Amino acid sequence: MSGQEPAITVVSGDPDPVELAAVVAVLARGRTSGVPTATPKRSLWASRSRQVRPSLGAGPGSWRASTLPR
Repeated sequence: MSGQEPAITVVSGDPDPVELAAVVAVLARGRTSGVPTATPKRSLWASRSRQVRPSLGAGPGSWRASTLPR
């Protein structure tokens, strides 16, 4: 350890290696569990609702209107 400060310092008491390992495990666990995972956004191209076509109504101009964007 050349020039690096220790990550954990025992201020009082004399912990045995098992106690010290338990403290390190708890601190390491708390460090990783607090990070929220980002859910990937789903593109509109992959949306299943875009694959379902609406029903076409009958009436004057419906054939032309069927090709227009909605």
